[in-house]
Amino acid sequence: MNYLFPLAVRGSEGLYMVNGPPSFTESTAFQRDSGKNCKAVAFSKDGSLFAWCNGEKVNVVNVTRAELLHSFDLPKTVCLEFSPKNNVLATWQAYATAKDGTAGVPNLQLHDLRTGKCLKCFTQKKMQNWCPCWADDESICARNVNNEVHFFENNNFNTIANKLHLQKVSDFVLSPGAQPTKVAVYVPGSKGAPSFVRLYQYPNFGGPQSALANKSFFKADKVTMLWNKKATAVLVIASTEVDKTGASYYGEQTLHYLAANGESAVVQLPKNGPIYDVSWSPNSIEFCAVYGFMPAKATVFNLKCDPVFDFGTGPRNAAYYSPHGHILVLAGFGNLRGQMEVWDVKNYKLISKPVASDSTYFAWCPDGEHIVTATCAPRLRVSNGYKIWHYTGSVLHSYEVPSDEEMWQVFWQPCLDGVFPEKAVKYQAVPSELPRAEPRPAQAYRPPALRNKPVTSSKLHEDEPPQNMKPLLGGSDKPLSKTALKNQRKHEAKKAAKQEAKADANQGPAQIKTPQNPLQNAVPAMTTGDPEVDKKIKNLKKKLKAIEQLKEQAAAGKQLEKNQVEKIQKEAALLKELEDLELGV
Repeated sequence: MNYLFPLAVRGSEGLYMVNGPPSFTESTAFQRDSGKNCKAVAFSKDGSLFAWCNGEKVNVVNVTRAELLHSFDLPKTVCLEFSPKNNVLATWQAYATAKDGTAGVPNLQLHDLRTGKCLKCFTQKKMQNWCPCWADDESICARNVNNEVHFFENNNFNTIANKLHLQKVSDFVLSPGAQPTKVAVYVPGSKGAPSFVRLYQYPNFGGPQSALANKSFFKADKVTMLWNKKATAVLVIASTEVDKTGASYYGEQTLHYLAANGESAVVQLPKNGPIYDVSWSPNSIEFCAVYGFMPAKATVFNLKCDPVFDFGTGPRNAAYYSPHGHILVLAGFGNLRGQMEVWDVKNYKLISKPVASDSTYFAWCPDGEHIVTATCAPRLRVSNGYKIWHYTGSVLHSYEVPSDEEMWQVFWQPCLDGVFPEKAVKYQAVPSELPRAEPRPAQAYRPPALRNKPVTSSKLHEDEPPQNMKPLLGGSDKPLSKTALKNQRKHEAKKAAKQEAKADANQGPAQIKTPQNPLQNAVPAMTTGDPEVDKKIKNLKKKLKAIEQLKEQAAAGKQLEKNQVEKIQKEAALLKELEDLELGV
């Protein structure tokens, strides 16, 4: 590779850049800032500009030309962000009131990067969602102000072009890509009313009827909204702080799907437990969810929310698609051991299983071939450093900071889509000068009395293999092809149907159970000779069956809506009507 794609590294050793593969030398395009007070750094979306605050000034350089463009006297800046087209730099400082208790000065500033002048200052007290959101072409910019979303056009921040006002807008996300821009907004529930997420197309905000899609749900203290790249759908992870069933201290999560065409659905996850991560594929037609009590499951779903591929279970809590979407990494970081599974998504074939122990950070290089993993402070204050990998499992470069130093952040210089073409997937590990990291197998603790005795294998959990690695019906261990999987499912369905039919045939009169409720007395088919009456009987049975299902949901702890409770209250009247109709037979 001729193109040296750099990494920015921030820590107690200062701020500097390192050339990417194959040299890994310190970049001369950026002069190292050796200060220990660098609190904020940011690349522009195309990677051409770089800004940082060193505790004295906010500096902006053109990385390509190694040229200082601007220097702003803002020593307390802790957040930086470039607008998508590099026209504006947003800076945020912690809000502080004056000593006499009067209001503090505006702490969110927007700077014109062509002239260096300040375009506008706002007061933004909270660090959360501090930065205004731009459409990719910068025609629209939006920010949340007192439960309203204010929209500005063409970076004119002196005039509010539009407002989106709902009862209490807590969060919003603009869609990526070309115009027209869509907006996903979240309004938390209150006084028994459900929370909801709505999709709008800018600037059509005229009431609920103008919404492109709407999804309401009760169990939500906060939500995460994820647009796909083509802006056709949003995934919503709704979370509660506390799981009232006591099953998990992570709280409770549900995954919802909303499409810009009005469709919405709850994504049914086959295993109970937390939702650790959800990630859209760059192709915008699939997404991967990692969920369930450990060992966690990982599944790829399509836009109908149907499972496409099940990766089985394993020690994982994150999913990362490569920039081109052809490779997926499932990983277990944080309180897990750093095991990674690298998959070829087109063929659902496992490429490698590297281990990056104690990692607190993972990121794909924009070339779609290299990965950086890092151990950063303050999450971990020992063994700080980073490794650069090829996705086939080879460690190409490793750096560990001295024991008396810390590394706080490491990240790739970004670039626009299309700079790097997609390459064919490799399965053979690429050569490396560093030895291949072979993880030491973890030894389970054995009490002294058992140490000289034979080891008995026992597992708390049996790991479930990926669906194409489950053994064939004949006992073969070879992975199943898609056709074989389809045939296996058909065979299993036929076998289950035969067993059910056999059980029904063998069931004698003495084995028939006593009906559990009045609805079951009405199961045998009856005809009155009057088609209209038969139709009424059929509809009544259908309504009663629906009521039974609602009662089961209520018994399981699900909170029913008002119209569902009213349906249950009508059960006695429906049973009486059914009885009267059947007595007339």
